[in-house]
Formats: sequence, structure tokens, C-alpha cells
Amino acid sequence: MDNPTVEKILSLKNGLVKETFKKNDRRWYLTIDKKDLPETARYMFKTLGLRFSTASAIDLPDDTEILYHFSDDKTGCVITLRVFAGSRDKAVMPSLAPIAKAFEWIEREIHELFGVDFEGHPD
Repeated sequence: MDNPTVEKILSLKNGLVKETFKKNDRRWYLTIDKKDLPETARYMFKTLGLRFSTASAIDLPDDTEILYHFSDDKTGCVITLRVFAGSRDKAVMPSLAPIAKAFEWIEREIHELFGVDFEGHPD
């Protein structure tokens, strides 16, 4: 591993990150279970001080993939959490809105566009 921020995330909890993909020195993708999303996002946002950029969703044939993009402004690195919400008719994710208000709007957008229910979302 050659990125100290990614190393800190990987050390958060043994087995938390199921898969890593390094696109280049400044672009990382970390696949995690949705049950681990709040803990991981809170650590990245609050402890490491990464900036939440946005989230995007992909409608796959049997699942809905959600990508949470965080920026490490000190290094210029973008670290993306890759999470699967479930099939379109049963897509459910824990809401990150209790962590920071920045998550509220994009979760509403993903709900409207992809039908994902965000448990614990205030609206």
C-alpha cells in the first residue's frame, strides 16, 4: 500500500474493506458492506478530515451500486467507498445524514432517481 490515508482506513477494523482497487496514485476504490458504511464514513469524514464530495449510483441488473466519493485535499487523492444497496425493488442503505448534513441532499436524489431507501434519513 502506498497511500497513508488508505492504510488508515484499511486498519480501521480487520476485514472491513472487502476489496481495494487503485486506479492510479490519486484514485482509490474501497468495497465495503453496507452495514459498515456509517462507521467507515464517520471515520473518514470526522477523524481523518476527508471532504465528502458527492455520491453516485449505478443501476446494475441485480443490484444498485452506490459510490461515496471523499477527497483528501492535502494529497489530492479521491477515495471512493463502493457499497451495494440491493436490487431495485429492495434497495436499502443506512443514511449518513446523522453524520453530516452534507449527505442529506444526495441521499434524497438517489432515492428519487434509483428508489434506494435510506434508513434513518430525516426527510
